[in-house]
Amino acid sequence: MSEEQPAAPVVSLRERVKSPPAQAMVDSYFGPAVAAGIRFQFEPEMRIHLAHAVMLAECGIVSREDIARILVVLAELQQSGVKALTIDYQQEDLYSYIERYIVEKLGPETGGRLHTGRSRNDLHTTSWRLVLRSQLLNLLDVVGRLRRTLLDLAEKHVETVMPGYTHTQHAQPISFGYYLLAAADLVERDYGRLIHALGCCDRSPLGSGALSTTGFPIDREMTARLLGFARLVEVGYDGVSIRDDLQEASAALAVLMTGVSRLATDIQSWNTMEFGMLELDDAYSSVSSIMPQKKNPQAMEHVKAVAAMAVGNLNMVLAASKNTALADVNDGVSAGNAPAMDMLERATRAVVVFEGAIRTLTVKPEMMLHLAEIGFGTATELADIIVREAGMSFRMAHNIVGRVVRQTIEAHHTAMDITSADLDEASQALFGHPLGIAEDVVRRALNPSENLKSRIVTGGPAPVRMAEMIAGRNATLEADLAGIAAIRSRIAAADKTLMEQARRIIGDTGLQSPSPTARESHGTS
Repeated sequence: MSEEQPAAPVVSLRERVKSPPAQAMVDSYFGPAVAAGIRFQFEPEMRIHLAHAVMLAECGIVSREDIARILVVLAELQQSGVKALTIDYQQEDLYSYIERYIVEKLGPETGGRLHTGRSRNDLHTTSWRLVLRSQLLNLLDVVGRLRRTLLDLAEKHVETVMPGYTHTQHAQPISFGYYLLAAADLVERDYGRLIHALGCCDRSPLGSGALSTTGFPIDREMTARLLGFARLVEVGYDGVSIRDDLQEASAALAVLMTGVSRLATDIQSWNTMEFGMLELDDAYSSVSSIMPQKKNPQAMEHVKAVAAMAVGNLNMVLAASKNTALADVNDGVSAGNAPAMDMLERATRAVVVFEGAIRTLTVKPEMMLHLAEIGFGTATELADIIVREAGMSFRMAHNIVGRVVRQTIEAHHTAMDITSADLDEASQALFGHPLGIAEDVVRRALNPSENLKSRIVTGGPAPVRMAEMIAGRNATLEADLAGIAAIRSRIAAADKTLMEQARRIIGDTGLQSPSPTARESHGTS
């Protein structure tokens, strides 16, 4: 019988305290915190372990033999997935279970070397930045598709005349394409805010240590490259203390969803029997359990509800950091991570719903035109005609048209019933002389389609201007999409390099293992 070997010493993160966490702490904090980490952080954290291990070997800080053995275990764990970890919710975070797994496989002498030159502080902030970067890229993809849909429909409906509204009242005739172009511009600016937020989070804090970097000669630029980051968060204290990356992303998300919610409010209104200008596709509607005639705007209501959550998420993220020390603290640095990432996922799915609902809308041009004709939205152009044809001041013309509109409404007529004689009568009553404007000129002024054609000023709804604006925005969209593709290519190239270097270190020592893999993900397992 061989001599019994002594058991490997237990390595724990709880040496400073004697007792395990209180059950109340497990129920309230450790359990939910670890569960959130498992959901979002497993893949990103595994990539960080691989990058840090490769850097330790390349810099000669830990022997290549020890790093090769660690890389083999990391590869096996990555292949098995998070189910290979024994999670009892007695440890504070996902990292603790991963380190325990490595030490159990290799012993503390080898397995304990992976954490050289690193803290959980910079590990965690790096992991959450990887998650946030992935979420923002996915959101940018769907926002880009929404921009494309809005521009395509705007081009299709350049001459689809409808009433324009201010204060929910008929204002001036526009086209549905003009409305959609305004929506596309709104979403384009949202895209820009998300790009800026992406730039804020696309920086590596790895190597910041607990707050003041480390005395080991690590190569922070190497790990940043291996993780596909654009640059470093240079100051270590900044890297573990500041969460403006999460705050800016949450703010951009709240602004995006607020704008989308306003668009959804219009679509919901115009989808009603009273307006009858649009109809949501059946796939984005629901029915009543008791009223068989109902076709409810489920998609728009859902989008508006998610928008409310996005605004609440921004308040939560900002409040979590307010009045906290500028340092690594759980409430200021960590508390908002999982809820904000969950909100980003929800909002991304909601934007997908909104894009699909917009793309499949049934537009009713005849009703739109009818409402534009009867709603007195051409009154401004009628006043402008008086200024141009009769030489009156605009205020005098405004008085004449206002009087005619009031009399027409009182007579239960519509805008299309106004005649040159009506204008003459009002002018005579107000200013002592008729106008003498030709009837065909009045008819043209009252025609909503002619109103559109006359708005040729820069930014106006005239079809010729619309064509120019849509072409310019399509070019901008293509450039923006190319920029996102370049960022994804950079991340993919970094993943490939990381895997190649890990395999080379393992191969140099003669070990064999499952091939390490890394992929940009939401952190779901």
